Amino acid sequence: MSKQRPRTTPAETSEGPLPLPDPKKLLKLYYGGFQLPSPQGGFLEQLRVRPEDDGSAAVLLECNTSSLRYALPVPKATRTERSKVKAMQEEGADPHCPRHGPGLRLVRTGRELACPLCGVVYGKV
Repeated sequence: MSKQRPRTTPAETSEGPLPLPDPKKLLKLYYGGFQLPSPQGGFLEQLRVRPEDDGSAAVLLECNTSSLRYALPVPKATRTERSKVKAMQEEGADPHCPRHGPGLRLVRTGRELACPLCGVVYGKV
């Protein structure tokens, strides 16, 4: 009996997800809640958010027409964004994501405040 090699798609190779062209444009669409166009045609669907140790994150996406997987890098919080979140905390308000707007509250992840959609850490609890 011969062993069959499992079939893998390019998205499942050891190289990981593919980089996206023009990530700044896609980030603006992502923060606005719009559908992201895929380089292969069709649209990208969000699979998960992968936070990084430095406070940045990567959004893992999959093309709905080709099943290729892509990574959209999300930069870490700027000093201005962190100060806005700190000001909201000092006022006693629930802090929201400076990039997504007032409709999305930050969540506690350990001793940090992070956005559930972009995975970026904006402050300490």
